[in-house]
Amino acid sequence: MSLTQGIRLSQYFVPTLRQAPSDADTVSAKLMQRAGMVRKVASGIYEWLPLGLRALKNVERIVREEMNAIGGQEVWLPVVQPKELWEETGRWGQYGKELLRFKDRKESEFCLAPTAEEVITDLIRKEVKSYRQLPVFLYQFGTKFRDEIRPRFGVMRAREFYMKDGYSFHADEKDAEKFYRQVYDAYSNIFKRCGLKFQAVEAETGPIGGSFSHEFMVLAETGENEIATCSCGYAANSERAECAPSPSSEPEEPPHPLQEVPTPNAWTVEDVAKLLKAPKEKFIKTLFYNADQKPVVILIRGDHELNENKLIRFLNCKKLEKATDKEYEKIAGCPVGFAGPVGLNHIPLIADHAIRTVSNGISGANKKDTHLKNINVTRDYHPGNFADLHLATRGDLCTRCGKPFSFCRGIEVGHTFKLGAKYSESMKGLFLDAQQKSKPYIMGCYGIGVSRVVAAAIEQGHDENGILWPAAIAPYKIHLISIENDIPAVKQESNKLYQDFQKADIPILWDDRDERAGVKFKDADLIGAPIRITLSSKTLENKSAEIKSREEETATQISLSNVVNSIDKLLHEMIE
Repeated sequence: MSLTQGIRLSQYFVPTLRQAPSDADTVSAKLMQRAGMVRKVASGIYEWLPLGLRALKNVERIVREEMNAIGGQEVWLPVVQPKELWEETGRWGQYGKELLRFKDRKESEFCLAPTAEEVITDLIRKEVKSYRQLPVFLYQFGTKFRDEIRPRFGVMRAREFYMKDGYSFHADEKDAEKFYRQVYDAYSNIFKRCGLKFQAVEAETGPIGGSFSHEFMVLAETGENEIATCSCGYAANSERAECAPSPSSEPEEPPHPLQEVPTPNAWTVEDVAKLLKAPKEKFIKTLFYNADQKPVVILIRGDHELNENKLIRFLNCKKLEKATDKEYEKIAGCPVGFAGPVGLNHIPLIADHAIRTVSNGISGANKKDTHLKNINVTRDYHPGNFADLHLATRGDLCTRCGKPFSFCRGIEVGHTFKLGAKYSESMKGLFLDAQQKSKPYIMGCYGIGVSRVVAAAIEQGHDENGILWPAAIAPYKIHLISIENDIPAVKQESNKLYQDFQKADIPILWDDRDERAGVKFKDADLIGAPIRITLSSKTLENKSAEIKSREEETATQISLSNVVNSIDKLLHEMIE
């Protein structure tokens, strides 16, 4: 039995603050610094102090146990990775400025790893040559670095962060998909065990790539991501959510004649809507893009935003870029902001499904300082295709059942990807199958932001006084407060309880400082241990201790002889 499960606050490095730093922009950023869990070193770079590190390691332990349970083998991969591997996949040039590149003394180029697909594929291609060696699932815990242009939200959107990333290699799609489901279930177990309310949602694959992916979102009003959910069970990030076309209906009003209206110096939907006193949903936004260097015009309703990922999938293009101002003016024959679909017959028009609902709409007249009113599809312009192209928003319908979406906010803490052969093909990661034919590995990739989980738990669990930790990941389960330490009996009984909890292997933080009771109670609420125990001369008169759950308003008295057993049982109930 180890006594490392306990610490006296008088000997502990927990530099709490009464006020959060002025640049702390979220609840977790404020409380983690006030509670002495982290300190900021530079923009997006944090030191983890003893209290914060305990929470981090509690999350790590749960993740490790669940990864091992599905056959994972832990490795340690380098954070410094050579340019040559990233060039094989093409990501050295594609990843952008988030990839921190540098040269060593020999002028060789490297990067600080934001992820590890290249190095893990390189490892496996050197060692795994036969289908008999598959499947393989390796995972690691380690520091990652992404040079975010605007680090924010404390450790949730930091440049340097701590994560678990895992990679699986399979002989065929069937085995890869079977294992993907195992990881999905393991992730669900992880976040349940961490005591978090979460939702798994369909998501975009982003720069990692692959055929499909899921994000695991901790539900919190302060979340940076919006989630679309439906009563039928469908859930997706709003950037991924598929929207059904609105049911066909008769136009709200008969078509009116086209009418040019002057709109000097008004080119945004907001400005023109205000000038013409018209709702945004009456507008048709005309957007110019180059898809694999071929021009295309996209039509979106004025109150909607284009989802570029949906457009890329619809066009099946590799590269999508907004047209330059010069390209825009050449195609439309007018300055930027005054283009519309009427008369654009010499270029492919692709319209979002919602455009069908716009009768007598408004858009640019392809003439400077001029817009057109009473535009109607089929009469005035003819899109070559209709598709689901906008970001999901209120009023959109589920493609599965046709019911309206509900929306909530979440914090992404985990992401699973089915990569297929994206990396194995580009890096020539090959094995011999049972017929001795050379094939690329089928891969999966699975990440959990361990440091994000800690912050997300605080975003989900807090009040005006401080943190409300889920018992499973709390740095300490018990916060013992001894009042009147100068009274020998109080000090003696407090020390006995402190020792008894350690013998029971229950992590305990003992506030043995010579401070006022009010100061101790405030720090206890700030630090947020699930259970607070208070001993004083008054409680000892009744041979009892005062017990209070962090989430409860009132305290109860428990006999000193029964404190450890009662709290051990209570903690098991909290964790289960």
